[in-house]
Amino acid sequence: MYKNLLVAVVVPCYNEEAKVGEVIRTMPPCVDRIYVVDDQSGDNSVNIAKQSALDTGRDVVVIPHAKNAGVGAAICTGYKRAFSENYDLVAVMAADGQMDPDDLEHLLEPVALGHADYAKGNRFKGRGDKIPMVRLFGNLALSALTKIVSGYWHVSDTQCGYTVINRDALAAVNWDEVYPRYGCPNDILTRLNVAEMRVVEINVKPRYGVDWTSKMNVSKVICPILGLLWGLFLHRMFRKYIYLSGHPIVLYYLSAALFMLLSGVLFVYLIIKWGMTGAIPTVSLIMFSTTFSVTVQLLLNAFSLDFQVNRDLCVEVPRALPKHAG
Repeated sequence: MYKNLLVAVVVPCYNEEAKVGEVIRTMPPCVDRIYVVDDQSGDNSVNIAKQSALDTGRDVVVIPHAKNAGVGAAICTGYKRAFSENYDLVAVMAADGQMDPDDLEHLLEPVALGHADYAKGNRFKGRGDKIPMVRLFGNLALSALTKIVSGYWHVSDTQCGYTVINRDALAAVNWDEVYPRYGCPNDILTRLNVAEMRVVEINVKPRYGVDWTSKMNVSKVICPILGLLWGLFLHRMFRKYIYLSGHPIVLYYLSAALFMLLSGVLFVYLIIKWGMTGAIPTVSLIMFSTTFSVTVQLLLNAFSLDFQVNRDLCVEVPRALPKHAG
């Protein structure tokens, strides 16, 4: 238990026979139960998890998936099981040993004290220099887009899977609808924002050993994730700003989209005209410059409004809680 609250940890697992045992063995003592959700591993991960449970005496429940469904689906399976068994705080720690168990209490603290409903790790401030460069660039790009999509403008490392969630947030999301694969962190944040859940970011230490390799194929996931982000943005706009509140921010985004379309048409016309005649029509250039400037201004206004609306949901670490920088 942690501060008299029951703590469970969900460990999504897929072919991690080399590391899942160590994850279980090093789990902090405050954890009451560990849910290892096996996503149809083809190796010995399940047996090793069970043996580690026997060796350590820890309460480990192995939940097998009937078919490979993705890391997001594994997390949601663990969430639903932990919620049904009345755990108060539920963390997620990967089976590949990326997450330092010493950081768990720092994530539990603000949620246990009621300062936030969801704590999310930030690897960039906690020795971000240890993150592989390609992975760091991808995370930064996705994080920038997810700020716009989710409404949590303060979250810098949206792709970090080291998290803690409370029962209110667990009850607020339909976990059967969450994206089942690598885009799940973006989906979860967006749904939490619609549900008006408070999110705090805590610095954590990333652990990438020399033998660590990502299972993510960037070329295969980039287009689906971009499509997911677009769908999530539309979902949040409709649910939060049309269906639930009728907020004028939607008008800013719609106007920006119309001016962006007009700018695109003018830009194509200018290119064609320049290619055919070698000259750029002055009037068309002025029109393009004007519509593009208006597009940028409308987007900035929309971003500013969104930031203001979600300010109370973007929780900072209370002064009484030290920022753990690794």
